[in-house]
Order: sequence, then C-alpha cells, then structure tokens
Amino acid sequence: MTDLFTLDAEVRTDLGKGASRRLRHANKVPAILYGEGQEPVSLTLEHKNVYRAQQEEAFYSHVLTLNVAGKPVECLIKDMQRHPYKNIIMHMDFIRVDAKHALHANVPVHFINEENIAKAGATIAHHVTEIAVTCLPKDLPEFIEVDLTDLEMGQTLHLSDVTFPKGVTSDELAKGESHDQAVVTANAPKASKDEDDSEEASEEAPAEE
Repeated sequence: MTDLFTLDAEVRTDLGKGASRRLRHANKVPAILYGEGQEPVSLTLEHKNVYRAQQEEAFYSHVLTLNVAGKPVECLIKDMQRHPYKNIIMHMDFIRVDAKHALHANVPVHFINEENIAKAGATIAHHVTEIAVTCLPKDLPEFIEVDLTDLEMGQTLHLSDVTFPKGVTSDELAKGESHDQAVVTANAPKASKDEDDSEEASEEAPAEE
C-alpha cells in the first residue's frame, strides 16, 4: 500500500492564475512550500494522490514527506483551498519542519467513553474539535484523546484537565490560566414543560387547613 503521507511533487516555474488553471484541468494541484528560512518553492502534485491522502484525518496533523525532485522534505499542511462544490483541491500550502525545531500544529480531539454520562441523560457539548499544540516533529500526535469516564453531570473539562502526550504542550495554556479553555461539558437534562407546569401548580396551590 502506498504511504498516504508521502507525496511526489514537481517544481513548477510556470506561475500565475492561468498556469494554475491549466494544471487543474490536467488533474494537478498547484502548491507552495515555505518555511525554515528557505525560499518558497512552487510545486505541482497529482490530484488523485492528494485527494486520497486528505481523506485521512491524520493527514492534517501528520508530518508529511514531499519528494521534491527526488529529495525528501518533511513538512506540514498549513492551508488547503477547495472548490466550493466540486471534489477538487484547488491549492495547497506546505510549511517545512526541522527535526530539531519545535513546531506548532492543530491536532484533532477524540472524545472517548461518553456512554455512561450520556445514558444518565446528559447532553454532551463538545466545545473544541482540535487543540493547538507545540512539540518536536517526532512527538506530534495524530490526535489527542479526552476521556469522559469520570465526567459528572454539569461538569466541564478544560484544557488543564486534558492529558497531553509526552513532549506535547498546549499553546493556549502556555499563555496563562486565563486561557484555560473549556473542552467539553455534560449538560444536565432540561425539565420537560409538563414537569415545569406541575411544579408551578404545586407551588401556587393553597395550603389545606
């Protein structure tokens, strides 16, 4: 099976909107590679390979390898432009990474063990779908798990309650306690209208002498 996180890329010199349009008609994806103090490089990738790879959630938080003119370059996807209604990748931005330099990335959140609190009637409110982290490329996780086993009714878990993998830190928490964002809440079930009316009627009824 082809490694979905390794993509072949060609250096392109034909630039501009017209050139990009011609590439798309030829089922190619125009892209640019920048970062690590090096000059940006304009690239071309095969659309079918990119489209297959981007269907994997980990593609967006994984250290990718671009084979540029036969030379492997490690990078992250920083931006992807899609066609408004067609399954077409219009343009991609990649940023180089260095094994010795910490990187910033947004990592997907996976919520696990929701069953018990959900069965108790709670409505689970997910406040985030990804978390901004800093780490070395080798430590970049594909996702971060948030375990809801011990979550109680009415309780909110914050970033400070999340267990981050070794070598991974939260960008928001690094800014101070005021940036301890809410991650997930177990909201108590709302009383039905009939129950509310019954309670009101009981409160308003005159006491018997």
